[in-house]
Amino acid sequence: MSLEIDSLFNSFNKSNVLVVGDSMIDSYVWGKIDRMSPEAPVPLLNVTKKESRIGGAANVALNLKALGAKVKLCSVIGDDYKSKVFKELLKKENINTDGIISEKNRITTEKKRIISEKYFSRNYNKHHIRIDDEIVEDINNEKMFISLIKSQMNEIDAIILQDYNKGNLTKNVIEEVILYANKRNIPTLCDPKIKNFYSFKNCTLIKPNLSEIRNGGGIKINPERNDDVTFATKKLQERLNCDIIMLTMSENGMQIKTESSSSHFKNVDRKIVDVSGAGDTVISVAALCLSQNTPIELLGFLSNLAGGIVCEYPGVVKLEKEKLYKEAVSHYNKF
Repeated sequence: MSLEIDSLFNSFNKSNVLVVGDSMIDSYVWGKIDRMSPEAPVPLLNVTKKESRIGGAANVALNLKALGAKVKLCSVIGDDYKSKVFKELLKKENINTDGIISEKNRITTEKKRIISEKYFSRNYNKHHIRIDDEIVEDINNEKMFISLIKSQMNEIDAIILQDYNKGNLTKNVIEEVILYANKRNIPTLCDPKIKNFYSFKNCTLIKPNLSEIRNGGGIKINPERNDDVTFATKKLQERLNCDIIMLTMSENGMQIKTESSSSHFKNVDRKIVDVSGAGDTVISVAALCLSQNTPIELLGFLSNLAGGIVCEYPGVVKLEKEKLYKEAVSHYNKF
């Protein structure tokens, strides 16, 4: 079995993936808390470190690169000082900025997280608050963005539509990109949010979580009941006309529904620190597997495993290829 894993991991280097969607900056303020503020009944954080990382669709691109793939990224960001920071972060990770549009009267989304490394003398990565600085209205120039996306589709093995409801993936953008990709026989993998959930019709794979299938898809589901999960994924597949439904269910693992099969993937036991960015990692691995015509059982196993690995670290982190490989070899015969 390890030979199958070896072959797949080596093939990742041959994949060319286009990522389209809402990109952002993930910022972190780390510090120590030893006392309460004298001004209000809240903890007082003494800052020890500040850090900025690329997030959202850009984090998907980062994960793909970490696994060896060639990546293109298309996003609309703001025309502000943070856009320069974002582009510098992309360049630092060797991700091309040709697919990035800076739109006037828009700000670049930033999610700032306040985390205490020490909390009253205890080693404790406690996430206290998140501050979102953003504009979530739809982008102004859909035609320009769609034209840019289409121009980036040459020699692409898979396209990921990564939606965070920040305005990049409008109804028209979603539908036109999927239509154009289908005409060129390029598989599309979609990570939806609630707003335009049913615009992702006719894609190859869609990856909702429980909140999205309930609130975006309007489908009731109890993840602890197998019949419920099977019915929900079948119903969604019929409504969206997608080849593959990949439903992530947190501690209940993952369910994958194809036209001919339905499979459940359990999580590996591990210490969960932070679930931020896990969905980005899952769809990155799924896209590479799909681009290499990987059997669905192996695709589901690896994607679910990868999502669990990044949950062991605080903040949004890129997946380490070597760690995924070692765990894949270790757990493959057990899943």
